[in-house]
Amino acid sequence: MTTPDISFEFFPPRNLEASFRLWDTVQALAPLAPRFVSVTYGAGGTTRDLTREAVETIHNHSGLKVAAHLTCVDATREETIGIAQEFAKAGVSDIVALRGDPPKGSAGFTPHPEGFANSVELISALADTGDFNIRVGAYPEIHPEAADQQANIDWLKAKIDAGASEALTQFFFEPETFLRFRDACAKAGIDAPITPGILPIENWKGVRNFALRCGTSIPAWLDDAFEKAIRDGREDLLATALCTEICSALIDEGVDKLHFYTLNTPELTRDICHAIGVTPEVKLQNVA
Repeated sequence: MTTPDISFEFFPPRNLEASFRLWDTVQALAPLAPRFVSVTYGAGGTTRDLTREAVETIHNHSGLKVAAHLTCVDATREETIGIAQEFAKAGVSDIVALRGDPPKGSAGFTPHPEGFANSVELISALADTGDFNIRVGAYPEIHPEAADQQANIDWLKAKIDAGASEALTQFFFEPETFLRFRDACAKAGIDAPITPGILPIENWKGVRNFALRCGTSIPAWLDDAFEKAIRDGREDLLATALCTEICSALIDEGVDKLHFYTLNTPELTRDICHAIGVTPEVKLQNVA
């Protein structure tokens, strides 16, 4: 089995305890030599400053390439590009450009009167600067706001055509979901890499609820499997086995890159990486 290139997603800490947890996660996973790590942007832009601080800390002290998430939510065009330029000044040239989720309690996304209307406009503006390598999100299943799968794929193509170099997908529970999407994207003329997003399941109830909100299909057998595993105290064993099986199936089908959603807890992600042949290569630099 070919060893894939990997990348990791973290979210910014909201308090001191979470800051230590994030850094412990970075320390645990950095030896696996990811090609990059990314830091998310909270719904409604709520973690804007926290994201910037986390990105700059990881960039300055870990030796890892960091991609900063950037959204269109609740900000003018000038403010959004200004944030991107702050990343560039700090030496961070990788951006994951997203429309972003609306603030909690909102009926849906409403563009700022002086802001970007959607992710394509944001990507185009970032590309025009010439300062960034731009990645975007992709949905292997129909986006909750898309009319159908073809509209879903057409929108991804528009993002790639606007200047993105790679797409990172939402998580899924069966490898066939990604493989069908990959083939449909190729048929639509999308030639940029599409990297599957992998979610190690730390807590089935929480993951299940999130999957329902974002339109991810939940196979009936998965509910049954976790019900039995939780009853027997084997939830982590099942999660590791299932995720390893998904990754192995993707690799067998020619997938050479995987993007892990770590949820700032490294153990399952590390175990799965080891299982698919990704072993420690480098040591993390000491924090100055």
